[in-house]
Amino acid sequence: MQGLALINQLPAFATAFLLLFARVGSMLMCLPVFSEDAVPGRIRLLIALGMTLGLFGLLSGKLPHAPDDQAAYAAMVVVELMIGLALGMLVKIMFTAVSMAGGLISLQIGLTSALVSDPAMGGQVTVLSKLMSVAAVIVCMSMGVHHVWIGALVHSYTMFPVGVLPSSADFAQLVIATVSRATELGLGLAAPLIVYGIVFNVALGLAARLAPAIQVFFIAQPLNLLLGLGITALLMAAMLGGFAQAMSAWTRSIWG
Repeated sequence: MQGLALINQLPAFATAFLLLFARVGSMLMCLPVFSEDAVPGRIRLLIALGMTLGLFGLLSGKLPHAPDDQAAYAAMVVVELMIGLALGMLVKIMFTAVSMAGGLISLQIGLTSALVSDPAMGGQVTVLSKLMSVAAVIVCMSMGVHHVWIGALVHSYTMFPVGVLPSSADFAQLVIATVSRATELGLGLAAPLIVYGIVFNVALGLAARLAPAIQVFFIAQPLNLLLGLGITALLMAAMLGGFAQAMSAWTRSIWG
C-alpha cells in the first residue's frame, strides 16, 4: 500500500521538482563561473539538477500544488524562469564591478590596447580586467561567497513566492541600486590607481615644463607600466579580498 501511495504521488513530486528546477537552473545559468562558456552545458545541467535535488527537501514546503490546468502550470514555470534569470542577472551585474575596476586600472597605467576576448562580458576586455575577473572568482570561491548566493536563492522563495511575478517598480529600483553599488565598488577598488595616475601625469607635466629638452614622453610609458603594475601587484590581494567581502555583504543585505 505504501508503495502504491508513493507511485500515486510521483506526478505531484515531478511537477514540484520542475517548478524548483526552473528557478534554480535559470539562476545558475547567469551566475559567475556557472555561466561561463568554458563550462560544458551538460556539466551545468548536472549541477543544476543536483542543486535542485539537494534543495527539494528544504523548499518543497514552499512549493504550491500544481494546478490541473496545463496552461496555468506552464505560466507558473515561465514565471519561475523569469525570476531565476532576474536574480542571476543581479549577481552578474554586481560581479562586473571587478571588471570595471580592471578597466580603470588599465586606463591609468596604459594597458588599454592589450585586449583579450571575454565571452562573459560579451566582447573584448583589457588583460587586467580578465585577470582580475578570474582571480575574483577564485577568491570568492575560497571565501565561500558562492554559499551566500545559494542562501540568497533559498531566501528568494520568501520574498518572491512561486508563480507570482514581483512588482516591476520594486525590481527596477533594485536593479538601479545594484548598478549604482557596482559602479561605486568598481571605482573604490580602482581608487588607489586613479590617484596614482593623477599624480604621475601631474609629475610628467611638471617635468616636461622644467626640462623641455628632455623627451620625457619616451620614458613615461615604460615607467608608467613599471610603477603601475608594481602598485597593482601590491594591492591586488587587498582589492580582491575587499571585493569578495563587499559581494557577500551586498548579497546578505538584499536577501538576508
